[in-house]
Amino acid sequence: MALKIYNTLTRRKEEFEPLVPDKVRMYVCGVTVYDMCHIGHARSIVLFDVIYRYLMHRGFDVTYVRNFTDIDDKIINRANERGENWKRLAERFIYEFYADMHALRVRLPTFEPKATAHMPQIRDLIAKLIASGHAYQAGGDVIFSVDSFAPYGKLSGKRKDELVAGARVEVDEKKNNPLDFVLWKAAKPGEPSWESPWGPGRPGWHIECSAMSTHYLGDGFDIHGGGADLAFPHHENEIAQSEAATGVQFARYWIHNGFVTIRSEKMAKSVGNVRNIREVLQEVHPEALRLFLLSSHYRSPIDYNESSIGEASARLERLYKAMAGLDELIRVGGQSDLLPEELAGITGKFIEAMDDDFNTARALAVISAAETAINRLVNEFAAAGESKESIPHPSLLEKAKAEIGRSCSEVLGILTEEPQAFLEALKDKLLLAIQSESGTARQETPGIDREEIERLIEKRAAARKGKDYAGADRIREELASKGIVLEDGPKGTTWRVKS
Repeated sequence: MALKIYNTLTRRKEEFEPLVPDKVRMYVCGVTVYDMCHIGHARSIVLFDVIYRYLMHRGFDVTYVRNFTDIDDKIINRANERGENWKRLAERFIYEFYADMHALRVRLPTFEPKATAHMPQIRDLIAKLIASGHAYQAGGDVIFSVDSFAPYGKLSGKRKDELVAGARVEVDEKKNNPLDFVLWKAAKPGEPSWESPWGPGRPGWHIECSAMSTHYLGDGFDIHGGGADLAFPHHENEIAQSEAATGVQFARYWIHNGFVTIRSEKMAKSVGNVRNIREVLQEVHPEALRLFLLSSHYRSPIDYNESSIGEASARLERLYKAMAGLDELIRVGGQSDLLPEELAGITGKFIEAMDDDFNTARALAVISAAETAINRLVNEFAAAGESKESIPHPSLLEKAKAEIGRSCSEVLGILTEEPQAFLEALKDKLLLAIQSESGTARQETPGIDREEIERLIEKRAAARKGKDYAGADRIREELASKGIVLEDGPKGTTWRVKS
């Protein structure tokens, strides 16, 4: 099956054919570094991280460029508010960005250019646009003429008059058309600036992406991506200035991800509901956040709330528990030559799902079906008194485990830890949460720890052995009241913390 991508430019799914066979060149708009990244940023970054991983998984040689906007009005204003040097502020938030990305298991792109390091490329591109009649000077500013580029609006699918009517266009008497946009901004007193043929100033937002993407990927490349909010005007303007300067198609496939809402409301600082990645990762495992972000198709909106992130955390725990069960089945060694259908050919099913416009929700359903099959085998093994006759041979289970690993760890960025270590660490974290909530840390009420849990489990086992089932039930209920769930099996009783 061929990979198909929904192309915003054509508004349909298209079979993916890179310009150079077996090689993919991809540019994704990065962050403006004036604040901590929020989960809206995380959705776009994780999506394109998965796309990057998947293209390599499919055998493509991928050059992936994601930029930093490190000079902008927002950066200057934030620095002035804090009495901080603008460059120091930008570098500090780049450092914080990397810390968040490392926690989220996001791989480094091939190149991560900064706008301030590419002023020669930006000035050269602007000079081309002036020379070809696509840009004009107005004082110390240089402005792109939208009327000079006939196809303007092809990404958004709207005419210029519709775009003017529907857009918040800043009134500027210097502009010949309200849709015209600034390529070079004349310096204002006290602002950082760079020398240019048009006087000291700094680049507009749109031109920097065109300059950096074409510098690293060439005048025409395969994939350009970003959030849906960037389609107009940012990406529309990138197309106009790039194609006006080079005369070739800028990018062939345009990928845009949907928005993240918070409890069904638009995430906005004015509402006060912005959730930073750092804050969220203090509450949930990084892979749970990735799992949440990948649980819906990337073009659909997704709502972040206690229920949705809680389900992602529980789903991650179930997956790790199933993988621990699979490890145990491999260790004990089965005898059957039959593998459940859900565990056979996982890679093929996973690729089929991902080839359908990177459908991570459908790909995760393949993994969930495998999880169900593993749990069924574990239960059958326990119910049959550990008989190995119905359990698949270890070589078959090892193959299924490897396929799950390649799909999840290499592509989706989940199940990257050793299952038993993950589950034990989760127990400790949840126990600490229970102790904090019950006041144990403040010595107000008695809490519970591993030693106490194990002592009560032994006491319950003795009660059951002595046929004191009522006493055993009371111990189970006591533990349940403290958030501890007991699970009985042929190897004895294990426990977990209710999430």
